[in-house]
Amino acid sequence: MNLALFDLDHTLLPIDSDFEWGQFLVRTGAVDAVEYDRRNREFFAQYQAGTLDPVEYLEFTLGTLARFPRKQLDDMHAQYMAEVVTPALHPAARALLQKHADAGDLVAIVTATNHFVTAPIAKALGVEHLIAAMPELDADGNLTGKLLGTPTQGPGKIVHTKAWLEKMGKTLEDFDTVYFYSDSHNDLPLMSIVSHPVATNPNEKLKTHAAAQGWPLIDLFND
Repeated sequence: MNLALFDLDHTLLPIDSDFEWGQFLVRTGAVDAVEYDRRNREFFAQYQAGTLDPVEYLEFTLGTLARFPRKQLDDMHAQYMAEVVTPALHPAARALLQKHADAGDLVAIVTATNHFVTAPIAKALGVEHLIAAMPELDADGNLTGKLLGTPTQGPGKIVHTKAWLEKMGKTLEDFDTVYFYSDSHNDLPLMSIVSHPVATNPNEKLKTHAAAQGWPLIDLFND
């Protein structure tokens, strides 16, 4: 069995699901439009530049989610899926996932975006295993605004991927081939330790690095 790991935003999706969730909240009037939009765009620019403090950002996003009862959040997310995510699901991304599934590979999404936002997206893509930033829940299933454990960003993706495999009694070394598909230089830590990193719809920093390393480059949304 091989292992196929996938980043989510701008890799399997042509959008950033975290940023777009924030814009959805602004657009629907769920948050203060001016202030939230300013902070959401500021954090997104930091992520693109590779300077984002993931804890600060997750405290911002999860703190916002904690303002709403879980039932209301779930209804909002269903609307978000229908209006934003479902139209962005791309046949080429589905085909790549299916290719690995048909080969009998163990497939997982490894994303810095939080589990609340991404779990329905992984389900829509037909991916059972999701490694994402985990929000703390209270006894009633409401989000408290706190993060469980460490962020799943940069080196955190290595930590959480290894922990996920350990729960199944496996390590990265147990697989003949380990793929990791990503668009971002933020994922270089995990890409650098797998046997088959694939720069997927890469940003300029990753494209340059991948070319220097001889890594394959693919573009799911324009090929």
